[in-house]
Parts: sequence; structure tokens; C-alpha cells
Amino acid sequence: MISSVQNPRVQHIRNLQSRAKARREAGSFVAEGVRLAEEVLAAGWPVKQGFYSEGLDARGQQLVAAFAAAGAQMEPVAEHVMAASSDTKTPAGLLLEVTRQTLALPPQLDLAIILDRVNDPGNVGTLLRSAAAAGAQAAVLAPGCVDPFAPKVLRSGMGAQLRLAVLEYTWAEVRSWLQQHGLHALLAEANIGHPFDEVDLTRKLAFIVGGEANGPSDEARSLGAEAIQIRMPGQIESLNAATAGSLLLFEAVRQRRAS
Repeated sequence: MISSVQNPRVQHIRNLQSRAKARREAGSFVAEGVRLAEEVLAAGWPVKQGFYSEGLDARGQQLVAAFAAAGAQMEPVAEHVMAASSDTKTPAGLLLEVTRQTLALPPQLDLAIILDRVNDPGNVGTLLRSAAAAGAQAAVLAPGCVDPFAPKVLRSGMGAQLRLAVLEYTWAEVRSWLQQHGLHALLAEANIGHPFDEVDLTRKLAFIVGGEANGPSDEARSLGAEAIQIRMPGQIESLNAATAGSLLLFEAVRQRRAS
């Protein structure tokens, strides 16, 4: 059992929890809690190591056994060590260091979302979750977005990062990627463009959704994407990025089912 927060493995996990640079350098991230651990197991992503509390329930113990059988170094830790390693106020009793993967894109990519300066973890996680639920094959995070594998993003995404290709690109790479896959870009604007539900969303397309504080960046607008808007009869200036992006994605789902 690990009983000291000064243990090098504990310090490593704490760095992964708190620093995007540490996650990039290690090529891994921390998945915390039984539900997210089940998603990791189901998706088949490799686990390097894990910590668990001795009081972990039977469901969690089954996961510990499964990851250990697959070669992960699973270690019981004292409660104060789990508390120090956790990113939540109430630790769930199980956390894993997972090797980051990039899922392969399908031969026929037809629905994607591009995040433009969306730096709120809850919004990014929700957008990834909505994209996965809508059947999008990829989510591209352009410069200015929060790390998609940060703890709060993982929690709000409920493991969506494990179900679709998550790419971090420069704007030059975004432009090239759109051309390579023949995707029609649609830029969400506040008061410009056609109403989103009057636009043909059955095409191969990528929605570009910006952070609600500043709207689309100059770089996003320079792509020459078609502008679309969500008309709002109420006295509200704009929707948050997660709500707007989710509406766009599921309007695409609706149109494709109806076509």
C-alpha cells in the first residue's frame, strides 16, 4: 500500500491531474471514478497504472482485477493519498493513468465539430459528449481551447474522448484537414447567416463553434465558412457554446434521418 503523498508515483499522478504540459509529455491522462474506468475498459485504451482505496466496492474491485490482468500496475493507497491524488472534493476511490490514443478516422468522414477558443472545461466536455452522441466522427480543437483530457473535461464528457477522434490542430492544419476530407464548414455566428434549421445539414460538414465570450476568432472567419445562426425569440443575446453546438449537431441528425 502507498501511504505517503511524497511517493514518486503519487507525485506523477498529481502532476497529470494539474498540468496539461505533464499530460502531453507523458502521453497519458488520469481517468477517475468507476464509471469512467468502465468506459476506459470498454474502449480498450491501455492503462499504465492505477490507485484504489481499500474500501472500493465490488464493482470497482472487478475493474481493478481486470486492469491488473491486462498488465496495469494497480496499487492500494491510503485514504489521505487518494484524497491528495484526486481532482474532486469527494474521491471516488479509483483512478487510472491511461495512455492517450487518437482514434482512426473512418474512410468516409461526414460529420465533425471544430472548437474555436472554447476554454471552459464544462463546455468542451459537453460538446465532445454531444458530438459522440450525435455520431460525429471527429472533434477538432483549434488554438485557445482547454486540454480535452483535463480532469474536468473528462468528467463533463463522460468518456466521449474515448469514442471519437479528438484532434488538436493549428488553423493551417484545420484548413488542410477540411480540404482533405471534403468537409463543408459551417460557422456558428450570433446574428449573421442563414437559420441553422433552414440549411442543408445532410452534406459532409464540420460545424465551427466559438466560445461565447468573444464569438468566432478571426482565424475561424478566414476559412471562408458558411455562416449560420440560431434565431432566438427571447431577450437573450446568445447561447453558451455547449448548448449551441449540441443544437447544431442534433439538427444534423434530424435532417439525416428524415432524408
